[in-house]
Amino acid sequence: ASTVRFMVRLLALITTVLAAALASSPASAAPDVSPSATGAKKSGVTVSVRNTRYGKILTDGKGRVLYLFTRDGRGKSRCYKACADAWPVLYTKGAPKAGKGVRQSLLGTTRRGGGNVQATYAGQPLYYYVGDVAPAQVTCQNVVEFGGTWLVLRANGKAVR
Repeated sequence: ASTVRFMVRLLALITTVLAAALASSPASAAPDVSPSATGAKKSGVTVSVRNTRYGKILTDGKGRVLYLFTRDGRGKSRCYKACADAWPVLYTKGAPKAGKGVRQSLLGTTRRGGGNVQATYAGQPLYYYVGDVAPAQVTCQNVVEFGGTWLVLRANGKAVR
C-alpha cells in the first residue's frame, strides 16, 4: 500500500512538473485561466455541475473541473506562486452565478493578495488543475501537494474523498 501511495505521489509530481513546463510554453494546450479569460470580465463566473467518473462535481461554465485545497482556511486562500501555477485560481469580477445543479447560496468570493477576487463554494476557494485541459477531465483528485490535499467537490459543498 505504501508503494502504491509513493507511486501515486511520484506520478502527481511528474504530472505537475510537466504541466507547469507545458503551461510556460507558447504552444501550451492548457487554457488561459487569468481573470480576463475565465469569463469574469464584467460579471461573475458561472459554476455548474457535471457528471464525471467521481460522480456529479463542480465545474466552471465551460465544464472545467474545480478543486478545493484542504490547507486553505474557510474563505482564505493559501495557494500562491508555484502552487497557483499548478493550481490556477477561479477568478471572478462579480458575484459568481449558479449554473445547473449548483446552489447560489453556497457561492461566494474571497479577496486574494494583490486584490483579485477568487470564487468560493461553501466557503472553500476554488481552483483548476493545470493538467486538466478537457471538459470534465479529472487528473489530480485526492493528491497531496503544497502542504494540503486537492479534492473535487459535490454540489452540496462536500469534498469527494
